[in-house]
Amino acid sequence: MDTLYDVVALGELLIDFTQNGQSGQGNPLFEANPGGAPCNVLAMLEKLGNKTAFIGKVGDDFFGHQLKGALKEIGIDTSYLYMDKQIHTTLAMVHTFPDGDRDFSFYRNPGADMMLSADEIPDGIISKSGIFHFGTLSMTHEGVRAATKKALKTAKENRVLVSFDPNLRPPLWESMEDAREQVLYGLDFCDILKISDNEIQWLTGKKDFDEGAEWIQERYSGISLILVSMGKDGSRAYYNGIKAEMPALIRNDTIDTTGAGDTFCGCVLHYVSAHGLDGLSENNLKEMLEFANAAAALVTTRKGALRVMPSREEIALLY
Repeated sequence: MDTLYDVVALGELLIDFTQNGQSGQGNPLFEANPGGAPCNVLAMLEKLGNKTAFIGKVGDDFFGHQLKGALKEIGIDTSYLYMDKQIHTTLAMVHTFPDGDRDFSFYRNPGADMMLSADEIPDGIISKSGIFHFGTLSMTHEGVRAATKKALKTAKENRVLVSFDPNLRPPLWESMEDAREQVLYGLDFCDILKISDNEIQWLTGKKDFDEGAEWIQERYSGISLILVSMGKDGSRAYYNGIKAEMPALIRNDTIDTTGAGDTFCGCVLHYVSAHGLDGLSENNLKEMLEFANAAAALVTTRKGALRVMPSREEIALLY
């Protein structure tokens, strides 16, 4: 089957307000960076030459138009980015700590990304994509959850590879039990799982990442590739009985870790898009992780993520 897109993603597109200095009066100044995990992933893929499309919803407001413009500028197909005339674009305030790590406050009660409905899911582009990517922010509320589930069903029926990054944001869930239920639902559909160190511990109850990966593999045999991002400790891949690990590239000029995991995920999906998911060796996995770790390290030296993804040439200079 000929594919229209290498990767199609569904989910949130929002404004990340990132602190960028102080005013003369000592008040924090915030920069309105385009963000949202699924589109960050697509932005990295576009930078590496992949063809991508996004399914989601923003407000028909100043920020919504800013976001649509940013996606077009990067090259992501916005044909299925809807604009809600009633509900405003979702906003996130990113509080950055001295080491570059961060915390989020969301303005999303409701936000436009939650308004995506099942009847707005374009089956045609999902069925003709190489990989369908999603997270759990599109599963926090009933309407957009139904839309996500419809998209997953379409992907599976058409044998499209499914990539899942839970990207857990606890403040957005009514309860962590609800969050867990939706993460487990996602695991049933995915071929590729990208999960962070704290997420795999929360989900499996295992402190050791190897044990956590084994817990997932025992219950969800359909997952071919599990990737654990461990921040400053690097990353691991679990595939067909093979475990590969690569250290992080630590930067002294890190200023903002927002989007590092998404950058990593985009590089992994680029590798899978080029090489497929069959017959990967330990060396293949290490090559994939090394490149993805380098890209993630670079993006931490920049404010935001979506508009500042590193080029292949910039990444290659790091190793």
